[in-house]
Formats: sequence, structure tokens, C-alpha cells
Amino acid sequence: MSESMLLIGQAEISPIQIAILVAMGLLFLVLLVIGGFFMSFFRWWLQAALTRAKISFWDLTGMWFRKVKPNIIVPSKIMAVQAGLNDPELTTKNLEAHYLAGGNVPMVVRALIAAHKAKTIKLSFREASAIDLAGRNVLEAVQTSVYPLVIDCPARGSARKSLDAVAKNGIQLKVRARVTVRSNLQQLIGGATEETIIARVGEGIVSAIGSADTHNVVLENPDMISKAVLARRLDSQTAFEIVSIDIADIDVGDNIGARLRADQAEADTRVAKARAEGRRAMAVAQEQENTATIEASRAKLVEAEAQVPTAMADSFRTGTLGILDYYKLRNVQADTDMRKSISQAGSSSGAKATSI
Repeated sequence: MSESMLLIGQAEISPIQIAILVAMGLLFLVLLVIGGFFMSFFRWWLQAALTRAKISFWDLTGMWFRKVKPNIIVPSKIMAVQAGLNDPELTTKNLEAHYLAGGNVPMVVRALIAAHKAKTIKLSFREASAIDLAGRNVLEAVQTSVYPLVIDCPARGSARKSLDAVAKNGIQLKVRARVTVRSNLQQLIGGATEETIIARVGEGIVSAIGSADTHNVVLENPDMISKAVLARRLDSQTAFEIVSIDIADIDVGDNIGARLRADQAEADTRVAKARAEGRRAMAVAQEQENTATIEASRAKLVEAEAQVPTAMADSFRTGTLGILDYYKLRNVQADTDMRKSISQAGSSSGAKATSI
């Protein structure tokens, strides 16, 4: 035993043997990595091969290098093949490109399948991917094309419960409408949303009621509102196509015309009162001015009467006026005063008799 151990210890391993052992170890590691790599993609490759999805093992390897998840691309491609989609643009590379661009590949494929099953909606992979990258829910848009969407006007939850419009006779009508729309896939990118539809329909309803001669005409034929609104093509440049506009409810409101006329009459009355007050103020000012003029005239009269005695004294001194002339003047003045008093007494007695 000791001799055999000694012989083994004395045996030397050649460099060739060492190189062979190292090569075999490296080969084992490589085979182990390749086997693990193959086993990780074998399931997806097998599913694609069995469903004729045309996804090779090299495509799966390229997905790994491009950091594309096979668990998203492979099931999506299998769904498309199983649904019978014949779009030439629906390739594995395009699916990978859409995934790398940040798109939702499964949703796009489901939208294409829904459009294909509907048989009335034409939607290509390029359009669907563009709609998805634009931030719109392409599957919801296809579903809205198949099952139209009903929009309340005014919208639910808004502060206003109805659309208020006034006919030509001044009567207010309160209207609630329901707009049935379906998606317009060709204008979904860049098209206006539901808020624009609600605003345009509300404007059309107000305009249609405002053009009616009386509110009774609108109450008798509510469909005139729908026809007038539909004739204006309110769905242009929007993401929807209006199918119908139905008037859900019409209520009669206030008499806006009578209220406006009453307000106008009150405003006219205030203006007339202001003008009359201005004329009265001008008359009072004119009266005060006339009173001041009279007082000034009286002052001049008093001043002139004060100069009479002085003038008479000068006439006596110069001999121009004698004593007899002076007495005659006094007699004429006394006679004048008597006549004036008699006339005043007669007018006052006549006024008393009339009042009695």
C-alpha cells in the first residue's frame, strides 16, 4: 500500500493532460449555458412552431439581445395567427418595434382581432399602432365602433342640469339630450374628444330653439331640434361620428321676454325721472336767478327813489318847481294810491265770493 501511494505521488501530470482537462471544463460550462439558454426559450419556440406563428429560435435569441420580452411578443403573434389576421405588416419585427417604442402590443393585437371579427371595421396594424402610441385606447375605440357610446348633454356631474334656450316669443325652454356616437378610427388621432361633441351639440340645440317662432312649435315637434343639429355636421374634425341625437326631456322655464321688457320699462322710467329731475333743477335755478334779478331791480328802484327828495330840493332852490306844482303832484299821487287800493279791494272781494 505504501509502495503504491509512493508511485502515484511520484507520477507527474503532463501539460497536455492539464490542457485537455481545462478544455473539457470550459466545454462543459459552454454546453451548460447553451442548454440553459435553449431551455429558457424552448417553450416559446415550441408554442410558435406548433401554431405556425413563424418565430424562429434565432428570433427569440435576437429578442433576448434587444431586451424584448418573448412572453409578450410570442403570445400576441400566436393570437393574431389563430384569429386569422392576414395583415402583411403584422410581423414579428413590427411587433418588436412597437414594443420598443413603448406601445401595448397585446392591446393592439386584440383591437385588430375585434375589428376583424366585426367585418365592418377596416383597421390595419399601422393605424392601430399609431393610435396606441398616440395615447388612445385602441381596443376601446374599436369596441365603441361596434357598440355606439351614449353621451349625455349636458354631461353627467356638470353644474348645469339642462340646456337653457329662449324662443323668439321670449319663453325659456330647458332641454336634456342624449347623443349616440361611434368612434371614427380614421380621425381618432388628433380628433376632438367628447367635450367638444357636448359643446357643439349644446350650441346647436340653443341655436335651433332660438330660431323657432314660438316655444309651442318646439314642444310639438322636438325632432326639429335633432334635424337642425344633425344638418350642421357637428362631428367634423372629431374622433367620433354622430349616429343620432335624441331629445330626452323638454321643460318650459321662465318668460324671459316679459322679464326683459319689464326691466327695460323700469330702466326707461328711471331715465325719465332723471331727466325730469334735471329739468326741475334747471327751473329752480332759473327761478332763483329771476329772484336775484328782481331784488337787484328793487335795489335800483330804492336807490332812484332816494334821489327824488334831493332833486325836488334842487328844483325848489332853482325855482323850477313851485309850491303849487308840488301840491298838485301830491294830489295826483294820492289819487293814484286811492285808485290802486280800491282796485285791490275789489279783486280780493271777488276772489272771496268765488271761493264761497
